[in-house]
Amino acid sequence: MIIEIDEKSLDLKGQWPWPRTTVAELIRGIAAAKPAAIGVDLLFVEPDRSTPGADAKLADALQGNNVVLGIAGLESRDRRFPFPPQAAPVRIRSLRDLPLRKFDGHLQSRAEINKAAAGRGLLSAESKDRIVRRVPLVARIGQVVVPALSLEMLRVAMDVALLRIDDRGGERVEVKVGAVTVPVQSDGSFYVYFGRHDDQRFISAADVFSGETPQDHLAGKLVLIGVSGLGLLDFQATPLGERIPGVEVHAQILEQIVDGVYLHRPAGAAWIEALVLLIAGFAFILFVPDVRPTARALLLAGALVAIVGGGLLAFRFGLLFNAAAPALGVLLFFGATIAATLAEADRQRRLLREAQARVAGELEAARRIQMGLLPSPRERFASEKRFSVAALLAPARTVGGDFYDCFMLDEDKLFFVVADVSGKGLAASLFMALSKALLKSIALRRGDDPSWMLARASKEINRDNREQLFVTALAGVLDARTGRLVVCNAGHEPAVVCRAGGTPERSSDAAGPPLCVIRDFVYQSVEHTLGPGEWFCAITDGVTEAMDERGKLYGGARVLEALGTLQSASPDAVIAALSDDVGRFAGSAEQSDDITLLCVRWNGAGSGPPAGA
Repeated sequence: MIIEIDEKSLDLKGQWPWPRTTVAELIRGIAAAKPAAIGVDLLFVEPDRSTPGADAKLADALQGNNVVLGIAGLESRDRRFPFPPQAAPVRIRSLRDLPLRKFDGHLQSRAEINKAAAGRGLLSAESKDRIVRRVPLVARIGQVVVPALSLEMLRVAMDVALLRIDDRGGERVEVKVGAVTVPVQSDGSFYVYFGRHDDQRFISAADVFSGETPQDHLAGKLVLIGVSGLGLLDFQATPLGERIPGVEVHAQILEQIVDGVYLHRPAGAAWIEALVLLIAGFAFILFVPDVRPTARALLLAGALVAIVGGGLLAFRFGLLFNAAAPALGVLLFFGATIAATLAEADRQRRLLREAQARVAGELEAARRIQMGLLPSPRERFASEKRFSVAALLAPARTVGGDFYDCFMLDEDKLFFVVADVSGKGLAASLFMALSKALLKSIALRRGDDPSWMLARASKEINRDNREQLFVTALAGVLDARTGRLVVCNAGHEPAVVCRAGGTPERSSDAAGPPLCVIRDFVYQSVEHTLGPGEWFCAITDGVTEAMDERGKLYGGARVLEALGTLQSASPDAVIAALSDDVGRFAGSAEQSDDITLLCVRWNGAGSGPPAGA
């Protein structure tokens, strides 16, 4: 029980400090109930000048009533108390010098009062963060080992002559009071298992003065005397978020010892906490960079739940682990890992952007080179009157595998070819350049038979074709004098032919396999005779296989519809009409394949060859 000097008591007896005679009256009133011991959480350092002989009267009240007075530890010596305090004898059994909390000086009650007490106990508590979590249950003042007020009250109540300290190594240290064993840390500190503030522990000193307190409330009890008045400033903060009178801390320690419920921090607790943090850190390093944000959040939440839950579970068994430090460390480690992951991702993005810029630059250069390999019919045949040629190549990517070529084999024969290399992109463009160069070289060697040209080209191109690519091609030779057109188709899309006075139609010429598919295949040529104004348009499958947003194919029938009204039209008009119609059909859909068009119209022999031919 706690006899509190509260506001009610101050109203009754006046402001604090009271005369020693009043305190003596209070102690006599308590002692009349025969408590087991009385602990006084007060100091009587200065003489009482209010009443003559007051100190002697207080000493007389203490005598023979199992009263334990307080001692306050100081960091430096007080000149009024130059010698170590008197305390109960303590026997220490240890193979090491225990690192007990040490005070260089102390304060205690005046000698006359102090001598009358049955024991003396330490009042000091450890509160580095202003929250009392543990108190020194035994400490040194100078070279004297002094027990805490609560422990000394227990010794006096049990009438035990001395205290024993048994050191079992590490943090396994025990303080023994008779048959009672209290575990403490190696520095003598004791973790208080705080409960909530309980008004039932308290009795107002005013009720003791008035005799209203039944004696059975105090008989055989451990009774503490302390102050709780608002103006007396003796309040301590607990881990439960409460501020309780300092004397209640001693009461809760006594209850904890009587109940045998203790909190203990193992010797390896710090290492275990560091290991937990290390394991969580390694888990973050291994998994955070490679998982999705949701999984990262779950990983962090799981780590925090495991740490906090483990700390709470250990607490249920009386073991103290600092879950806050590993949890905070985990949060910092997680933040650092996320920051490092984001920094690495940003670095990779920068590298990727730089690589993409380099590749884009190289592809743009390749596009310019590829387009530069293709002739401009408008410029090459600017002075030619007997025929007209127009061509268009629109690669699906920056570079493509389609190509066309047109040039004069002699002053009367025009050679042209439209081809499509299997695949797309850079690889196809490289194979395209090889195929175009070989075809031109072969055509210039024998300029009257497209079938021989394609057969020879197939053999030459396939010579170093390790990737087994193939080429579809449609090659033709137009005799500008007669309109005779010899065509050979190697697996290519059928051309469109428009006769004078008629409508465009797809050529039904038989086609052989693409180049590089069948070794030594013998291709066949087909002859056409174009009249004046009639035209012949070669296309690639990028036209017929163009798709709209729904995936519908353009098809060959629509080719004929787009060109149906273009009888005797110029090659430029034919290509523009077909290209525009494909664009309208595709809309916003991505171009699926390279588109190549080449149109030749025979104007008639009457115009004659160009001057200087």
